[in-house]
Amino acid sequence: MAAVSSVLVPYASYLRVYEPLDAFPEPERGHWARYAPVALRGGTPTAQDELRRSLADLLPTPPVPVPVHESGDAFVVERDGVVCVCPWRTRLRGWLALEELSELLPPPVLDAALPAVVRGQAAADFERWRERNPDARPWIRGAVWQVPVRWFVLFADEEREYVPGEGAGKPPLLRYRTPMVEARRRVARGLRALREAVDEGPLTEGLVDVGRWLEEFHPRSLVELDYGGLVHALPAERLAEDRSVADVTAAIAALRDGDGTGAGTAYERLTTRWRTVRDLRFAN
Repeated sequence: MAAVSSVLVPYASYLRVYEPLDAFPEPERGHWARYAPVALRGGTPTAQDELRRSLADLLPTPPVPVPVHESGDAFVVERDGVVCVCPWRTRLRGWLALEELSELLPPPVLDAALPAVVRGQAAADFERWRERNPDARPWIRGAVWQVPVRWFVLFADEEREYVPGEGAGKPPLLRYRTPMVEARRRVARGLRALREAVDEGPLTEGLVDVGRWLEEFHPRSLVELDYGGLVHALPAERLAEDRSVADVTAAIAALRDGDGTGAGTAYERLTTRWRTVRDLRFAN
């Protein structure tokens, strides 16, 4: 299955929040308390399993763009003796992704992949569900063929975790993890530097959006940036040398010091590195 798995992995990155068990109300807390020990032993589904399920749902006619039932799975980590859980919430994320599809695909391609009647039914289901769950939010955000620049702002270079791949059986891993308090502090400092140095724009607006999302979670949460399937789009040597967080940190520090040239140089390193990856999106 290793060769098949490498083909099925979409080239997506993920921003995740892991909340401590105490952040969940009962009976959900009890579910995650029972789930966590099994997950920490590697006995629960993986991100690849979630992707396979989602892809399989698109094969029937008509396709099923959003699961009928919400997932009861999650990613689980333990740090400093505290168990933290990141629920998949695949159904909610499926609805949210559908809302963004019109910006990612031209209408003929979108209609061929997901007929308008299917999208309309899913949208109606989401509207009814949202009325019953007005405060719902995802613990996971995803991006295709890129890592949004605003995500890099949340982390520091010393939080980088890189594990080279071991052949086809085990792909490389590149991720960052940081306490929620640090992520929020970096968002605030980044916004302050941007607003003092440049006009409001997509980067500032995106960082505001991420900051608001982070405020929805427990202050003792853990925030993770996972390169996910992008590890298959980057050559091994480039992945090993990737220091995108350091480049963003340097750019913001330069802006704070009034060094526009230094900020531009650091940002150019970042955009040059990722331009090649984004171009692959349109490759045959």
